[in-house]
Amino acid sequence: MRAITTALLLFTLGSSNSAPAQQDQPTPILRVNSNIVLTNVVVRDKKTGAPIRGLKASDFSITENGKPQQIVSFDFQTVDEAARLNEATVSGTTPTIAQMLDRSIGADTAQLRDHRLIVLFFDIASMQPDDIDRAVDAANDYILKKMAPADLVAVASLGTTLSLDHDFSADKQALLATVGKFNGSTASQGLATGSTATTTENTSDDSNAFQADDTEYNDLNTDRELYAIQTIAKSLERVDQRKSMLYFSGGLSRNGVENQASIRSATNAAARANMAIYTVDSRGLQALPPLGDASQASVRGNSPFSGASMQGRLDANAGSQELLATLASDTGGKFFGDSNDFAPAFQQIQHDTEAYYILGFRSSDLARDGRFRKLQIRLNRTDAKLEYRPGYYAPADFQHQKTEDREAALNEQLRSDSPAVDVPLYLEAFFFREQPNLYTVPMSLIVPGSAIPFTRTKDQDKATLDIAGQIKNAQGIVVGNARETVKLAVDGNSGAARRNIQYGTSFQLAPGHYHVKFVVRENETGNMGSFETNILVPDQRKSPIKLSSVVLSSQRTPAAPTDQNHHHGPQGPITANPLVQNNEQFLPNVPHVFRQNAHLYLLYELYDPAKLSKEAQQQLATEAAAQQSGLKARPSTGGVHVLTSVEFLQNGAKVLETPLVSTDTLNEPQRGAVGFTFDVPLTGLAPGDYICQVNVIDDAGGSFTFPRLALRILAPAPATTPAPASATAATGS
Repeated sequence: MRAITTALLLFTLGSSNSAPAQQDQPTPILRVNSNIVLTNVVVRDKKTGAPIRGLKASDFSITENGKPQQIVSFDFQTVDEAARLNEATVSGTTPTIAQMLDRSIGADTAQLRDHRLIVLFFDIASMQPDDIDRAVDAANDYILKKMAPADLVAVASLGTTLSLDHDFSADKQALLATVGKFNGSTASQGLATGSTATTTENTSDDSNAFQADDTEYNDLNTDRELYAIQTIAKSLERVDQRKSMLYFSGGLSRNGVENQASIRSATNAAARANMAIYTVDSRGLQALPPLGDASQASVRGNSPFSGASMQGRLDANAGSQELLATLASDTGGKFFGDSNDFAPAFQQIQHDTEAYYILGFRSSDLARDGRFRKLQIRLNRTDAKLEYRPGYYAPADFQHQKTEDREAALNEQLRSDSPAVDVPLYLEAFFFREQPNLYTVPMSLIVPGSAIPFTRTKDQDKATLDIAGQIKNAQGIVVGNARETVKLAVDGNSGAARRNIQYGTSFQLAPGHYHVKFVVRENETGNMGSFETNILVPDQRKSPIKLSSVVLSSQRTPAAPTDQNHHHGPQGPITANPLVQNNEQFLPNVPHVFRQNAHLYLLYELYDPAKLSKEAQQQLATEAAAQQSGLKARPSTGGVHVLTSVEFLQNGAKVLETPLVSTDTLNEPQRGAVGFTFDVPLTGLAPGDYICQVNVIDDAGGSFTFPRLALRILAPAPATTPAPASATAATGS
């Protein structure tokens, strides 16, 4: 299903009655930036490798990018002092992803002190059944034979979705049962690895003459796995102890810089959570024969005999391990590959976490630029060897984020179940029929101008908004997207903060239930707001009377040429914007609030009205004759009789009604529609709340409908209220 979008952005009058003097009064704001950086340090004797205990904070010194830092927190943890864990205090259950995102893994952080915290993460999406069996066997062997009393283990997996299968626990039987669920029958459930072949050279000699390049699936795979690591790391941020993740994977591949933002996010989240990642290539020691193996057909071309095929296999294998090694080195862990024995990975985790120091400092560099900061830790003795992570990424404010990071943050908020509330956002959706089973659904979003920090440039106030929207059907499948960056510019003397910013777009949808979510971000501070709702596009094919949405508007603007273009849908040409009538665009009034000295404009359409019996019989005879002669009958444009009017009710009594309007023709014959527009001056209505009732009677068919909408009328605005700025239009798809 293809979606069309026609975007319109403009300023409309706000309804705030605040005095200008009150708006100009500055509000004192106190901001405190107190981020503490924690890092683990393992101190060992150079000769024996035994942990050195009993050190003090004064024995250490830390530099960040060569600048000395003051240690403000110091702690020593050792598994020798681990208390027997009361299982009732730690959730031995299966938390949901929502609980993970709420950072609720581990019930009591005090009970976790002096314990090893190990997350076994099985990347089912990247592993073959044999790889899964090897990883499960290694995990079972560790739990049964090598798991120490101080070890607390959690189990997570990634298939079609991320799942935390078991929270931290020392219960071996429960952990064995959880790990046992991953066996040889657990097939790879993620996206398949993409092929990079663009010719038949070095491809399998099967019936396919051409193999398409589908490497974009590799990018999606890698992003999914890195975002899963990031989610687990964020859920453990509130636990101060060192955490270790043992990540079983069938290899991760990245394509140039396509995955750079997700890699940075994953490693930074792990560093902030004080979590080291120990990566394991579950494929083990691989044999890479030059001519391939029995899992695929013989290779085409000369590459098997020139060495190119072998080199390509070696490069692909090394590339799939490079990212695993990067994750380990950047977080203070270690990579284990090219071996069928995974036991050293568990031993390394136990060895690295048997005794360690936690040092904390507040960086003297307050710049929130997102740059990597190198750490160097020294000890005031020469007989020791230090092990610690090489550095961390500084927090980044919005102005210092890279383009890919900004886009990732916007998409993450679009996918998030948690709403963004920093920018108020309101939305209203309408529907207009194009074909019996296809509707154009215009949507109008409102953002208060007071929520946007405009910047003054000469005599103009400027701002930039990022807008992203998504529509899912009842099955959760995305059927429409909207994405646009809009630049605002308004006369600095017209009071942009007292206006509303209105954005319009439209989609083509079939009848059904849908879920709509929009996210708006202003690009000065990076604040975001979101709005989501369920909408119903009705199936009117069996309805006795078929009426579109009733649009209430307080402003009409000259339509841009792009708003009057026609696009081709699945069943022929369709109008790009049904809100355009007679070269004017109706701007929906989303809050239904109007000024007494303004006009109320209404727009609605009636589809397939019944024809009078005489005209209907003539049309049937014409169609029959045309069918007999092999010609196509011209559609009838007359023979209907529709009556309509608009009335206003207050406290159950009618206070105003427009004259009755009747029509006998279809003014939209291609769509079988009768369109109506009304212009109602509101000077005759006193300020207050009203019910606007639209009366529509299909006289020929004997059917009728009376939709109602609530509205509020306010007193005229002061004379100092600025006039609306001219509209600017943009079109996207």
